[in-house]
Amino acid sequence: MKKNSGGGLVFSTEQGRMCPDCREPVAECRCGDAQAPSGDGVVRVSRETKGRKGKGVTLITGIPLAGAELKAYAKLLKARCGVGGTVKEGVVEIQGDQRDTLVPLLKEKGWTVKRAGG
Repeated sequence: MKKNSGGGLVFSTEQGRMCPDCREPVAECRCGDAQAPSGDGVVRVSRETKGRKGKGVTLITGIPLAGAELKAYAKLLKARCGVGGTVKEGVVEIQGDQRDTLVPLLKEKGWTVKRAGG
């Protein structure tokens, strides 16, 4: 058996490749499974400039998607707005003030959408 520098088992002759984080076989690994956020079921769209040298971004929180689904949906939203953005800790950040464009797009999915902030 071979061990990595962190002390976790990385290969077993019985089970094959092992995940170094959860120490389960790679086929049964649950480390990468992201859970959808459990909130009040409302998608909130807000604008923020804090910590961005005055540049505004639109924040979307509460989207009931997780992991790759959330990133794919964020990519679609960015393309529809024609701007860049990112996904950080389940919050989608879209460059610029795009609230007027995003609220109808989010309502099309059947979610309850609220404009938060000023």
